[in-house]
Amino acid sequence: MNLTKLYSALPVFLQNRLISIYGYYWRSRRLGGVFKNEVLLWKSRENFTKKEWEDYQTVELRKLLIHAFKTVPFYNKLYKKHGFKEEDFLKFTINDLKKLPYLEKEDLRKFGTSTLLSTDKKKGRFYSSSGSTGKPTKVYFSKEFHRKWYAAYEARVRNWAGVNYNTPRGMIGGRRVLPKAKNNPPFYRYNSAEKQTYFSAYHISSINAKDYLNGIINNKVEYMVGYAMSNYFLADFIEREKLKAPNLKAVITSSEKLTPVMRETFERVFGCKTYDGYSGVEACGLISENSDGDFLFSPDTGILELIDNKGNEVANGEEGEIVSTGLLNFDQPLIRYRIGDRAKKSLKQQSISGIQMPMFEEISGRVEDIVTSSDGKKMVRFHGVFIDIKGLISSQLIQETIELINLNLVINENEFDKSSEVIIMKRLKSQLGDNIIIKFNYVDDIPKNNNGKFRAVISKV
Repeated sequence: MNLTKLYSALPVFLQNRLISIYGYYWRSRRLGGVFKNEVLLWKSRENFTKKEWEDYQTVELRKLLIHAFKTVPFYNKLYKKHGFKEEDFLKFTINDLKKLPYLEKEDLRKFGTSTLLSTDKKKGRFYSSSGSTGKPTKVYFSKEFHRKWYAAYEARVRNWAGVNYNTPRGMIGGRRVLPKAKNNPPFYRYNSAEKQTYFSAYHISSINAKDYLNGIINNKVEYMVGYAMSNYFLADFIEREKLKAPNLKAVITSSEKLTPVMRETFERVFGCKTYDGYSGVEACGLISENSDGDFLFSPDTGILELIDNKGNEVANGEEGEIVSTGLLNFDQPLIRYRIGDRAKKSLKQQSISGIQMPMFEEISGRVEDIVTSSDGKKMVRFHGVFIDIKGLISSQLIQETIELINLNLVINENEFDKSSEVIIMKRLKSQLGDNIIIKFNYVDDIPKNNNGKFRAVISKV
C-alpha cells in the first residue's frame, strides 16, 4: 500500500497525526538554518534608497551571471553562442540584461532537471508549478535557497500583514487533504507542527460552509492564506448562509487576481484587511502588499522587466509581459525568464509608506475560470491533474456542462500513451465526482489569447 492509499484509509485523527509529522519536517526544512538571520537581513534592506537598490542588484546580478556561465551548462552554451565571455559579466549592468536571450518556459520544462541545474548545486528537491498555461514546470529548491525564500515571505508578506509564522493560520491551497470528491466532514485537516488548518479547495459549497467555519473557530485560526478565489468562495458562502465568522487579523491571497469585490467581502465577513501577493513556485520575484496598501516589488528577490510584444520596456502605467531574473536560486538560475504573466506598474512611483521599491498597480495575468461540480462545489486550480504525465506538452480543460469535461491535449506521440488517460481521468473524477464524462481531444496547438497565453481552464457553466 502506497502512502496516499494508506492516508486515505486512516481515520481523521490519524490523518491529522500524519499531516503533523510531515509538518515537522516541512517546518524544519523552511525555518531551520539561515532562516531567522535571513529575516533580519530582509528587514534591514526595506528602507534602501533607489540608488542603494540599483547597487545591490548590480552586485548580485554579476555574481549570478558569472556563476551561471561557469557552472550551468545551458547558459554556458547559450551565452557563448551569443558571443559572451566570462569577463563580460564582471562589468555587467542591469541595463545590459536586455542583451541576453530569454529563458522560455519550454526551456525550463525541457532542461530544468538536467542542463539548467548548476554542476555545483546543493542538495535539494523539485517542486511543481501551478501550470497556468496547462503544463507544470519543475523548480529546484535546496534547503538554503528554500529558507532564504521563506524568509522573504515572512518579512515581506506575513510581517507586512501583521502576522508571523507562529500565528495560527488557515490555508486553502492545492494539496488534496481529502482524497475523494465525495467526503464527509470535516473538510479540513490540522497540522499541529505549524498551527495550520488546511482546508480543502475542492469541497467549498453553501452546504459545507458551516463545517469550514467550525474549523476556523475550533482551531483558533487568526488569518487565512491561499488561493484568492477559493477564500472568496468560502467567505461568500459564509455570508450567504448568514453565519457569524470571528474577526481575523488578515486574509493573504495569491494565485488569482484579487478584485475589489473580494476585498469588500473579506472585510465584511472576517473584519480585516486583505493583502495581495504574487510570486509563484519559480521564486524569481515577489510582489506584495504592505499595511499602507502599497503593492511593491522586492528588488532583492530578483530583477523584473515589463516588456511589450517587441521586447521593449513599457512605461509606467502600461501593461507588459513579466520577464524575471531571480537573484536567489544559484542551483537552477532563471535568467530573463518569461514566466507567462502580465502586470502593470503604477503610473506614479511614490509610495504611501515611503518605501522606495517599484510600485505595481496590478497583476493582470492571473484569471482562471471556476469549475462547478454537480453538488454545487466551486473550485479552481487543476494543475495537479497534469503533473508528471509523460509526453504531455500542454493541456486545456473546458467544462461544457456540469457533467461534460473536454480536455484539449498537445502531446509527444512517442512518449504519451493511453494509460495516461486513465491517470488523468482518475484524478479529475477524484475532484469532480464519478458521474462526469471526460472527452480527450488531441490537438496540434491550443490557440492563445492576445496576451500570448491560453486559458488553461474554461467553464461554460
